[in-house]
Amino acid sequence: MEAAWFLPPFVLWAGLWLRTAALAALDDAATTLAQKLGVGHLEYRLRAPLHDDDHHWERCSDLYVTFQKEISAKDDDNLKAIPRKQRAMVRKGIKLGLAGEETADPDALHGIYAQSVHNLGTPVFSQMYFRVLKEVFGDQCELLLIKSAAETVAGVMSFRYNGVVLPYYGGGSMAARAVAGNDFMYWEVMRRAAARGDRIFDFGRSKCGTGSYNFKKYWGFEPEPLHYEYRLIAAKSVPENNPLNPKYRLAIKAWQKMPLWLANKMGPFLSRSLG
Repeated sequence: MEAAWFLPPFVLWAGLWLRTAALAALDDAATTLAQKLGVGHLEYRLRAPLHDDDHHWERCSDLYVTFQKEISAKDDDNLKAIPRKQRAMVRKGIKLGLAGEETADPDALHGIYAQSVHNLGTPVFSQMYFRVLKEVFGDQCELLLIKSAAETVAGVMSFRYNGVVLPYYGGGSMAARAVAGNDFMYWEVMRRAAARGDRIFDFGRSKCGTGSYNFKKYWGFEPEPLHYEYRLIAAKSVPENNPLNPKYRLAIKAWQKMPLWLANKMGPFLSRSLG
């Protein structure tokens, strides 16, 4: 697999905010390090373009978007802000008795998350990675399980900072579909965030035209383009490391058919190379 260097890895977007001497120094240092390591490319994920007039950089602004929205302190207002069809799904989960349960155990969340990504044909991160995230971020990292009676049907790891809540690693089992587990899960994150005083719900990044993109639109969130910039180092062209790339379709289908226990064994080794 071709090596790459991201700024930073495993995030939706980030980047350098001010056009100052410090920014230029960081930018130059990133390029120098990428060249020293001999990676395929250096990749920036930004909310605003950084290298519009620099021919050394390739740009893409029509592939990914991010979704953010202000939330109210009142549950009724937030529920009414969800479009009718998705609001009905949230109410379905409530009517069926779903309940959110916060946990301090990353392994409890990892189990349901592993099921979810396996169904999507994606290798899962290691349990240790989840443990480290919880250890490092502490109270800013919330682990939420969604229960249907005694069964965990969905779960999500959310991050909180400066009034913003970001549900980051989340998913549900096959059983979640019948009880609207995923819709209830995001509602529960929003409800808890509002009660704590958070006022921005960050629904994260999605690729245009995908199921997750449509899901967030159905929730009443509007997409904001993300600007991806690539400095080619050893690579000859911009990478297409995404599930929509036809060359990955066979691998995705094979992974979905793999026994869950085997996928959980192999996933952490493969996921290290996926950003």
